[in-house]
Amino acid sequence: MSPLAFYKCLSDDTRLKSLLLLTDCRPLCVCELMVALDLSQPKVSRHLAELRDCDLVEGERRGRWVYYRLHPELPDWSRQVLEGTAAACTDYLVGARERLAQSDSVPACN
Repeated sequence: MSPLAFYKCLSDDTRLKSLLLLTDCRPLCVCELMVALDLSQPKVSRHLAELRDCDLVEGERRGRWVYYRLHPELPDWSRQVLEGTAAACTDYLVGARERLAQSDSVPACN
């Protein structure tokens, strides 16, 4: 993956927040990301599809939900960029992380 392609994939708020949440969390299902990002299912799914096309995430279907995680073959340099950003820019994700912490009670995820 080239740096240009990597950063182009990160150039949207929804995609960047999704990746950063996946960087510091377990695999997340679409319903959890919907709650964390406060967005509709079609919007979250569309952005996750773009991240899949960029080979930044991979999905695994479990029942009616797809769970996403960082792609296991993500280059080390790009993983370090994501981990460093997630650690250094906590204010950027504070609302999403708070909503995600409460997502265990989302009935659609169970």
